[in-house]
Amino acid sequence: MTNNQFATMALSFPGTEENPHFERRAFKVSGKRIFATLLEKDQTANLKLSPVDQSVFCEFDKKWVYPVPNKWGLQGWTTFELKHIPTELMLDALSTAYKEVVSPRKRK
Repeated sequence: MTNNQFATMALSFPGTEENPHFERRAFKVSGKRIFATLLEKDQTANLKLSPVDQSVFCEFDKKWVYPVPNKWGLQGWTTFELKHIPTELMLDALSTAYKEVVSPRKRK
């Protein structure tokens, strides 16, 4: 998977727009909540998943899919090393992240 393939996929979800976010490209739903970011120089993407979904996607291969190594990772943000990720898996992960942001679970 390339950076451009990832960006095209992320922008395919309804209401998604792209904006800069520090050194990353951020993909937001209707300009409100980020569901994915892309760090082109490292060819990595971070996706906002629930902790349960994060654990499921990390089972693909913990070398290529893993929690962001800080407090963001504890909130479900997950890194995907794009050159090692099959297109179908990335599409599933993006769809999951998009749904997580569009219809967030009620927080206690």
